[in-house]
Amino acid sequence: MVLPVLPLRDVVVFPNMIFPVLVGRESSLRAAAEALSRDKYIFLVAQQNSTVDEPKGEDIYQTGTVAKIVQMLRLPTGLMKILVEGESQGLIKSITDADGYMEAEVTTSMPTVPTDKKMQALLRQASELFQEYIQMHRGLPQEVLVAYENLSEPARKLYFIAANLMSKVEAKQKILETQDIREQYIELITVLKDEIEVLKLEQEIDTKVQDTIQRSQRQFLIQEQIRALQTELEEEGEVSPELAKLVEAIKTAGMPEEVRVRAFEELEKLRKTPVMSPEFAVNRNYLEWLTAVPWSAETDDHLDIHHVKNVLDEDHFGLERPKERILEHIAVLNLVKEMRGQILCLAGPPGVGKTSLGKSIARALGRKFVRVSLGGIRDEAEIRGHRRTYIGSMPGKIIQSMKRAGVVNPVMLLDEIDKMSADFRGDPSSAMLEVLDPEQNSTFNDHYLEVDYDLSKVLFITTANVLFNIPLPLQDRMEIIELNGYLEHDKLEIAKRHIIPKQLKEHGLEGHHISFTDDAVMKVIREYTSEAGVRNLEREIASLCRKIAKEIVGRRSLEPVVAAMVYENGKAPARTAKKGRSGANGAAGKAIVVTPEAVERYLKAPRYRNRLGEQEDLIGAATGLAWTSVGGDTLTVEVSIVPGIEKLTLTGQLGDVMKESISAAITYIRANAESLEVAKDFYQGKEIHVHVPEGAIPKDGPSAGITMAVAVISAATGRPVRSDVAMTGEITLRGKILPIGGLTEKLLAARRTGIRTVIIPKDNVKDLADISDKVKMGLEIIPVDTLVEAVPHIFRGAMRVPVRATKKAVKPAVVMAPARKGRGAK
Repeated sequence: MVLPVLPLRDVVVFPNMIFPVLVGRESSLRAAAEALSRDKYIFLVAQQNSTVDEPKGEDIYQTGTVAKIVQMLRLPTGLMKILVEGESQGLIKSITDADGYMEAEVTTSMPTVPTDKKMQALLRQASELFQEYIQMHRGLPQEVLVAYENLSEPARKLYFIAANLMSKVEAKQKILETQDIREQYIELITVLKDEIEVLKLEQEIDTKVQDTIQRSQRQFLIQEQIRALQTELEEEGEVSPELAKLVEAIKTAGMPEEVRVRAFEELEKLRKTPVMSPEFAVNRNYLEWLTAVPWSAETDDHLDIHHVKNVLDEDHFGLERPKERILEHIAVLNLVKEMRGQILCLAGPPGVGKTSLGKSIARALGRKFVRVSLGGIRDEAEIRGHRRTYIGSMPGKIIQSMKRAGVVNPVMLLDEIDKMSADFRGDPSSAMLEVLDPEQNSTFNDHYLEVDYDLSKVLFITTANVLFNIPLPLQDRMEIIELNGYLEHDKLEIAKRHIIPKQLKEHGLEGHHISFTDDAVMKVIREYTSEAGVRNLEREIASLCRKIAKEIVGRRSLEPVVAAMVYENGKAPARTAKKGRSGANGAAGKAIVVTPEAVERYLKAPRYRNRLGEQEDLIGAATGLAWTSVGGDTLTVEVSIVPGIEKLTLTGQLGDVMKESISAAITYIRANAESLEVAKDFYQGKEIHVHVPEGAIPKDGPSAGITMAVAVISAATGRPVRSDVAMTGEITLRGKILPIGGLTEKLLAARRTGIRTVIIPKDNVKDLADISDKVKMGLEIIPVDTLVEAVPHIFRGAMRVPVRATKKAVKPAVVMAPARKGRGAK
């Protein structure tokens, strides 16, 4: 049978069903007209994708329904409304494109209905489920169920149920495509169960929503009743317990008069605000913060200068400058009882005790201690707080810390102040200007509190690794105290006094009579750490304690332990001591002393075995001194002059400033080649390659200028540079050596690497007075004003230095520190 094809959107028409169809597409109108002109039969089939406007053969399903047009009505809009009655299932065998519409050859089929018990069971289950479906579905009237019950044929019942389901086209199409009626019923039952499950969930959700609405209405009524009762109580002079608590807190907080007035104004607003209003929670939180911040409570300072000194010395070894400054503060407090503007900045490399010193100062003064971490802060509101107009707003870190302290005069440590940054949300370092300005912080205004808060009684201590990251206006408001890296003997004392006892206690080894020899500790310092502070030293000692604890708990044989340890009596224990060694208290009660051999046995191969400088004089290599955020270090500059294109090659990840220093040094050497005994054409037809080792580490700064100039002179003349000399200083085009920073750290680095002679700029001589004699001990420090003055001390043998190279013949001043035995002296 060949029939016109009418594609349907989102609709599946089943046999034995009468269904109205609105025809609007041109192709569909032609198909309907063609069917009317013939015998009124048409093939109805669903589209696979309802969004396709002009479907082709591949856009429609292959199974549909052969239907007869019962009635047709043309609408004024040009559309056609037809009433169709499905007669049988149809399967497309082939499809062709006729005159503007699709035409298909269709084979029809009628389902055969068996009369077995399985069919009866399927029919009964489908009927029960359809009845439940009708009862639960609000969009289907009960008359549908009456019409269903009037049907007797199983096929008609099947198609009736399928036509009335509110399921997807795919599910209905699957039922239509199935040929066996029993399989069709199974598909129908599956769809019915799914739809009933969805309806149950919808009813459950609807019930919950209704319960919530009823509960909200009930709560609203109760709140209105409570509000009416509260209004009546307030008229009689009584307040609610919650407001009464806030009134009491305001009265006892010790606020200044203007703050007290503001608090009662906010309380009056709160009293008039409905409890259900969002403003109620905002105002209540504000008043809770206002009463929780300390306004008058303070602790009494310990003004006994000897007590403070003992506490500081007990907690920290060395650090004389900050200790002296705190003692000066205590002395002034003894005389004037109150002093403002105490803002200290402890600057130094990591691990030298900046943060712990702040805690120690608070303990010595008897004050509360609060720490505020500023590292990574990039929002100004972190310091000043958010205004109350923002959801979830709260005060800044300063006011939060004051609340934690509970007093108006704590020691507040602003940690890592050099790690703040700025972005589109503001500059937190600018907000810190008010906090750290003694003339302004008595009226610090937090955006959340919106009242002046007095921070003048707070002892602010800030910490930083490097000062150049701190804006100059902020530096100007702080008294900067630089904490230098520790010398080896300082680290030894710190390990003996603080680190070792602490680690033995933390690892449960206090009762095991374990001690460390000085040589063992020095081995850890020299060969297993390389730092300005003592943080890694503490880690390595902790590692030793863990390994000793493992051996004690594991009850290993005593023999391996004896090979690595020396006992107090200097002899190995007798064999009878083995029985005692099996306990937890060591070998028969004898003390275990960790030696250098034990250190290497536990910690394996040393990490920094080659810590000394160059052992022989080299051509084209000079040793400079660098200052980093983790302390001082040595820097080797290597220069090679080779035939090739005349150019300057720079390697080693050098920064712009360092590159400019190299250019300035080479220009000076070319201009003064004769006085420096360098060939005038040393650069012609040559490639000068300057390299600074450890290329993975970025390097920058002008202080390596003299080092680079010396390395170039050495490479150009073939004269080796003394390996025991290190130098630092910025060079100019006139050969002047300009002052540098971080002199203490650089001298410490020279001592650590065995350097005996250090050349520094003459303008840095004034800084030597502030450097401890322990740092300068064993070093020959030579200040120079020009490169020409430095050359005789850098190269072996005499060198002609013409008088005309300088304004006048200047004999370099030599500062000779007293030599001492041991490493770094000869």
